[in-house]
Amino acid sequence: MILLEAFHWSQLLQPQFYIENGGLWLLVFVVFAETGLFAGFFLPGDSLLFVAGIYSGPLALEILPSDNEWVQLFTLMALISAAGIAGNFTGYWFGKKSGPFLFHRRDTFFFKKKYLYQAKDFYDKHGGGAIVIARFLPFIRTFAPIVAGIVEMDFKKFSYYNIVGCIAWVASMIMGGHFLQKWIYEAFQFDLKEHLEVIVLGIVAVTTAPVLMKVFFSKKKHGPDTDSAAKQ
Repeated sequence: MILLEAFHWSQLLQPQFYIENGGLWLLVFVVFAETGLFAGFFLPGDSLLFVAGIYSGPLALEILPSDNEWVQLFTLMALISAAGIAGNFTGYWFGKKSGPFLFHRRDTFFFKKKYLYQAKDFYDKHGGGAIVIARFLPFIRTFAPIVAGIVEMDFKKFSYYNIVGCIAWVASMIMGGHFLQKWIYEAFQFDLKEHLEVIVLGIVAVTTAPVLMKVFFSKKKHGPDTDSAAKQ
């Protein structure tokens, strides 16, 4: 009851909210939803995994009574990777069954068609590798498997890129968070857990930069053509 009274919708964008109030199993569900359900595009992905790496010890202890650092890390990565892989398979199946309908659906709070088109353009440009690259891009990673289903990408090929991409994404984010926290604390006695908002903002800036640069340069590229057409 206290949690509900203190809750604000903006907390859904804060990775520490899921870890502090739901722990490992809520984290696993969020990864599954963000990578497999189009309504999960707004959920934190990269920042959540990075923060999970910072809290890897307590999270792993929820299911495994071991103090071994590597055992904790691999247990966490294996479980979260399984959720992300299953999420993409769900997105692929959903796209294959009902994808064409999405291109004619009106936008809602939980569904933005522009992200679907962005994912399609991204997929057309990079092919199968887009499934791997998309893991590291907000919004795109939610819709890339759906688009793969829509265009009926070979399932074996999709499965390969799905597994490789998810393991690379989860491992890099969790180990990055874990060892950055460890190194900074040992070298400077600075606890990242007390400054998570800075970490989250940094991750969001890094992961969204490629998308923002693409949009900026695309507008800049097409700007002169638009102006010339207007003068004619």
